[in-house]
Amino acid sequence: MNRVRVVLSSALCCLAVLFSAAGLAAVAAEKTAAKVAGATIINSRTLNVDHNSNVVTFSGDVRAENEEMVILCREMKVYYGQALEGGAGDAPYRIEKIVSTGDVHITRALGGVATAETAVYHQAEEKMVLTGNPVVRQGKDYVQGDRIIFYIKENRSVAESAEGGKVKAVIFSREGDK
Repeated sequence: MNRVRVVLSSALCCLAVLFSAAGLAAVAAEKTAAKVAGATIINSRTLNVDHNSNVVTFSGDVRAENEEMVILCREMKVYYGQALEGGAGDAPYRIEKIVSTGDVHITRALGGVATAETAVYHQAEEKMVLTGNPVVRQGKDYVQGDRIIFYIKENRSVAESAEGGKVKAVIFSREGDK
């Protein structure tokens, strides 16, 4: 049970970092009474921990929430491995990636919404890849493509289209912009 707690704690810390520098902003975040300072709460219909495959799976109406964001999806898989020698913290495990699938909806408390069919967070690269009709909105402005990649460490993002396609950005002028 302690192993599960450590893996889940590490996963939750990663979730808190996912969009800290990704630049999503604008739509008000959902407010709930379940928020607890400093904690991430994940609710789902089922939780499956497979130590042989090093995967924790949350299934059915998944809601991962902390003070910074809310992630909704049908399924969330947390892949973990052994911690590296001399790594940060006391956790014996490290998160390798987090895969959210099925109607993924990410809302930041500071504003901003991203939607996609799949969101994959790669811990080592601090990179989030949205696929399956991804759209990122900030107020009325939005960007969509076949794939949107957030390079979190670098505070930049890239929207890509499939061969022969195009990305689309819709940007409205602001009051005072002349």
